[in-house]
Amino acid sequence: MLNISEGILENSSAERPQVAAHRVRIDCAYDGSLFSGWAAQPHLVTVQGVLESALELILRSPHRVVVAGRTDAGVHAEAQTVHCDLTEVDWDRLKGRTGDDDPAPALVRRLQGALRRCLYDAEERLGLPKTLTGILQGAVQVHSVTEVPFDFDARFSATGRRYVYRIADGSANGVNPLHRTYTWAVAEPLDCKQLNEAATQLLGLRDFLSFCKPREGATTIRELRELSFTRNDNGIIEVRVVADAFCHHMVRSLVGALVLYGTGKRDGVWLRERIENPGREASLTLAPPHALALAEIYYPHPELYGTQAERARSRREESELG
Repeated sequence: MLNISEGILENSSAERPQVAAHRVRIDCAYDGSLFSGWAAQPHLVTVQGVLESALELILRSPHRVVVAGRTDAGVHAEAQTVHCDLTEVDWDRLKGRTGDDDPAPALVRRLQGALRRCLYDAEERLGLPKTLTGILQGAVQVHSVTEVPFDFDARFSATGRRYVYRIADGSANGVNPLHRTYTWAVAEPLDCKQLNEAATQLLGLRDFLSFCKPREGATTIRELRELSFTRNDNGIIEVRVVADAFCHHMVRSLVGALVLYGTGKRDGVWLRERIENPGREASLTLAPPHALALAEIYYPHPELYGTQAERARSRREESELG
């Protein structure tokens, strides 16, 4: 068991705690189709589990990563950020035998190799048939590793997140097979102008209890900065959703509700009722996960990493106490 707190790495197999000497930011992406979400869970294959296994393979000891935004089972990430603390021993190991390698880019190279091995192991754990051997290769990609100050926190230093949800509408006769793994096939045609007009009612700082699965002790108040529908050159509708942070299932609930409205299965009165009177709605459609991707994490200037992190932690503590 590895605990990271205030710069101390405590390994249960070690006699003495090791001091964290370096914090690294890891920017990555993944296809979440076959993963049971981001967060490590016993007996399940998750993105965090695979990434931490790759780090352990390289650094020869367990290392926990802190993520900017946890994604659900089946959800993808075009851009995800995590941070991890390393000891001086870890850092020296990354410099290689000659001691000349730059540790950060060396970790990128080594993670790519370690991930290949860990993803093969993940396939075995999933019990995939031999005909599908290698299907997970490339499902997790590390784009960059950079050393950052210790006041950088992948989760709490973030000032916002952007998700993209993709819809193939008017698909009563089927959807392009090449699009099916990352779009929600909606039989009825949708009007982006109509949906954008309805979406404006949801913008701003408000209680999104009607559009999420609340976690015990956590607030459901969020600042929704953008919710827009745009049709791209392939005819796919891309829903762009930006907020300071998101509640559990919030994006999929928002998209599901607006699609119900856009297809005429619910009217404007129903939608306004959900907005103006926050509460759990049993009949709310949860849009399927495979069409959702975390697209961007926003961070302030490095000088403000610590200030933003403290502000975010304070808001979280206040919501849990209140």
